[in-house]
Amino acid sequence: MRINAILHYLGLILAIIGATMLLPLLWSFFHGESEAATAFAISLAFSVVAGLILWRFVKPKETNLSRREAVTLVAIGWVCISLVGAIPYTLTGALPNFLDAFFESVSGFSTTGATVFTNIDGQYQGLLIWRSLTQWLGGMGIIMLFVALLPFLGIGAARLAEAEWTGGKQEERLTSRMRDTAKILWLIYLAMTAIEMILLLAAGLPGFDALVVTLSTIPSGGFAAYNISIAAYNSLLVEGIVLFFMVATGVNFGLYYFLLWRRQPGKLFKNPEFRFYMLLLFGAALLINLDLIINMGMSIGEAIRYGSFQTASIMTTTGFCATDFNTWPPLSKAILLFLMVTGASAGSTSGALKVVRLLVLAKYAYRQIKMVFNPTAVIPLKLGGKIVPEGIVTKTIGMSIIYFSVAVTAFLIMSGLGLDMVTALSATVSAIGNVGPGLGAVGPLENFAFIPALGKIVLIFCMIAGRLEFFTVLMLFLPTFWKWK
Repeated sequence: MRINAILHYLGLILAIIGATMLLPLLWSFFHGESEAATAFAISLAFSVVAGLILWRFVKPKETNLSRREAVTLVAIGWVCISLVGAIPYTLTGALPNFLDAFFESVSGFSTTGATVFTNIDGQYQGLLIWRSLTQWLGGMGIIMLFVALLPFLGIGAARLAEAEWTGGKQEERLTSRMRDTAKILWLIYLAMTAIEMILLLAAGLPGFDALVVTLSTIPSGGFAAYNISIAAYNSLLVEGIVLFFMVATGVNFGLYYFLLWRRQPGKLFKNPEFRFYMLLLFGAALLINLDLIINMGMSIGEAIRYGSFQTASIMTTTGFCATDFNTWPPLSKAILLFLMVTGASAGSTSGALKVVRLLVLAKYAYRQIKMVFNPTAVIPLKLGGKIVPEGIVTKTIGMSIIYFSVAVTAFLIMSGLGLDMVTALSATVSAIGNVGPGLGAVGPLENFAFIPALGKIVLIFCMIAGRLEFFTVLMLFLPTFWKWK
């Protein structure tokens, strides 16, 4: 494995991330936040200069990356950009403890939305824009942006994208070249960002609020500008706009390509994962709405408003809060906890396990039951009338085993640190699924500041591993991975 190749491209990634700090820097400068502007200027300069030094002076003989090098670059790259992203929090004094700053940065880039800020309302506007911007960059994927911008990666582009992009199965490429595919996905992402921003401005939100909410909605992130999240606006129109885009970003972005570019709506509406996603979303919302009406005494209008919003917010792993669902009846909270595990569609900006994996696992279990009566039968597993390759079935089962193994291990550690069962479980599931708010002491109106240092380190690992879907991160712990070839 060529370390110089990894450092070479890592330098360019750091330079790109540093350049994105220009937005919060300019915002802070023009709004008189001199301390924040200085912090962003220093952070930008450090990231860009360090990155360009690595890019310029550490050069590989060949530009193509092997699969092993691509995996290493993605995993190390995510840690490094999170470290760089933590610098402004520390320099402004908003989070002087660097572990807290790193936690906030990881939570941003991984689109988790869990925060250690105890008073969001009192922070610099530039800093809050940076929080949301890190989510926006991480939502479609920093490496995917890297691939889209650079034409010289060759076959390494596909390997980088595979190591970062989330999904339960190998989708056919939208185009023959991975760089073109990355461009299309980013164009869709940019278009959705612009449309939501315009709609929120039209709904009466100030520019700052509209920007923060948009940059957090499209990547399914959930960072807000206020302690009480979206509830601060108390606007049915704003909640409706955010609800629409939360649901929309939970759809596989590749399906939008076929809908918009190829004019093939059947690809969307006949897709088994899309149909199961919508069925599960509406089914969960209906159950929660009924539970809120019957067991909490909400009116039908209130139940539909808050129940539907929170169902979509949690299932798409966005994590916005229109109300304190920590006070809801046990059934509603149990459904939300279940949705934290399921997530939305593969190829979307949401996190968690993904509904396509639930489909594969359910069909696999059904096939095993049928084989009890006929052990010699060859029964292919199908989704949407197409046979799912056994390799993908095996990978799905392996991914699910790893997912729950990490969840159980992290839950036991968090419980050992003194957290109550509900808090420990929901914090773990929320971190792995990149959801944000949990239940108990990490509920929607609470924060993660009180969690011990070891617990934050565990959750940081869960957030990064969950965002990269475990394999990319866990491969680095295999001794055979590092053997020289």
